[in-house]
Amino acid sequence: MPLGFLSKLFKKGGRPQVAESEKVTGPQAVAKNYYIVASVELGNTTTKCILTATDLEEGITYLIHKEVRMTRDVRPPRPGEEVFGETVWGVKLTREAVAEMVADVLKEAVRKAHISIDDVHFVVRSTGVTAGFASPEEVGEMIKALADGCLKAGIPPNKMTAAMSKEQIPEPFRKYSLIDKVYFDGAVTGVKPPGGKEVVANEMEGELVMAGIKVGAKSTEVDFRNPCMAIDYGTTLAGRITDDELPYANTIGNLCGLAGAIMDAIVRGTGEVDEETGCALDLPFDEVEPDVGEKAREYAEEVHEFIDIREVPKTAKRFGTVPVDPKAAEKAGLKLIGCDVGENGSDLPKLSEIGREAYEEGGYELLFGVLDWTSALIAKRLIETALDLDLLTEDHAIGITGRAGITGKKPELVYRIIEEEFSDLWNPDEDLVFVDDGLARGAAVMARCMNCLGTPKNPLGGNRGMGCILGLRIKHQQKDKAS
Repeated sequence: MPLGFLSKLFKKGGRPQVAESEKVTGPQAVAKNYYIVASVELGNTTTKCILTATDLEEGITYLIHKEVRMTRDVRPPRPGEEVFGETVWGVKLTREAVAEMVADVLKEAVRKAHISIDDVHFVVRSTGVTAGFASPEEVGEMIKALADGCLKAGIPPNKMTAAMSKEQIPEPFRKYSLIDKVYFDGAVTGVKPPGGKEVVANEMEGELVMAGIKVGAKSTEVDFRNPCMAIDYGTTLAGRITDDELPYANTIGNLCGLAGAIMDAIVRGTGEVDEETGCALDLPFDEVEPDVGEKAREYAEEVHEFIDIREVPKTAKRFGTVPVDPKAAEKAGLKLIGCDVGENGSDLPKLSEIGREAYEEGGYELLFGVLDWTSALIAKRLIETALDLDLLTEDHAIGITGRAGITGKKPELVYRIIEEEFSDLWNPDEDLVFVDDGLARGAAVMARCMNCLGTPKNPLGGNRGMGCILGLRIKHQQKDKAS
């Protein structure tokens, strides 16, 4: 079983289906000629390099090693360096500082995996740090900084760009490449990217997490293919909603705004974490059983009085601190759903006060229950908003990933909400899945898509219940060439 195909799997019958990563050692992956991908991500809270290995015969992806740093530890700008953005918590970023952090975390991941930098076949870069940017276009500066870091670590440019022919793919993997039949046209796991101008700064993040949930769901009984809704609870909210067009589904909805930052704001009222840069990850979650009783839900509902979840207004430049372009979204035929606290996070301090009250009343048990209910109710409201906008149908699958969406008792609470309030549309045993490290899994899938390394017998593209769409893709691309 694999990265996402995995170890902790709740069976049918009243509990949510959760896929977690099974590991393989670096030397094993090299010896078996697995396709090794490094996912490098600089997020608002954490900076990660996650090494994965894919058995291309079976289409199964395993976790080799995960190296995690706190983004707040990025060094401060030096004289002469230009600040191009900052995290949602105000950590200022320069191209040089980001490159140093990325190079360090990548080299350390490879070292601890007991492989060499040459054993890495491909690197995919992404960022969740979009809130402090002035426009979606400025995310490009971050991607360049990530590339600089990869180069500093010894990754050559050709391992960060799509192959143009089989000769550019490492010899052991050429037999798995379909590049002589189809070419990479931007579609990832059977989803066409929105056309035209970028509509939200975390567009790529949403693309990767949807792909990651698709591959993770392969170990469960949930067929998480199109049409589907992916929700990523990072520090900021990301995700997509697709339709069921063939051969490629369209992105009809995007999610943006605040997610894990809401939980971080709540815990900062406890006095147990730094009041400016502390986060929920700093607390001992593994040691405490959350109390998700009525008192926790009452506190969570108090939190939700300050949470604003709705379609992003057409006049907005930011929503939940994330740069957006609603007019471009409208032109691309999709709708933006945002999650904010006040206006661009203005009411986050009020959540800290609620967190203080909950912690003083019931300690970590009650506090963590409040976090779990707050997260579950966000999912509920996102789904309700998508339904109101006619973006979801009974045919959709729903997938959730991200630190603030799958920890504690959040999966059980969301399962309960689907079972009790949306039973006329979905069966949570068949239509709801939770996946860890969705973005990293998505990076491994992105690398395969860019190099046309497909597994037709275990497809990720196409619609729920159907087979591989290779034949449809070939006809589609031939038609495009002819026109």
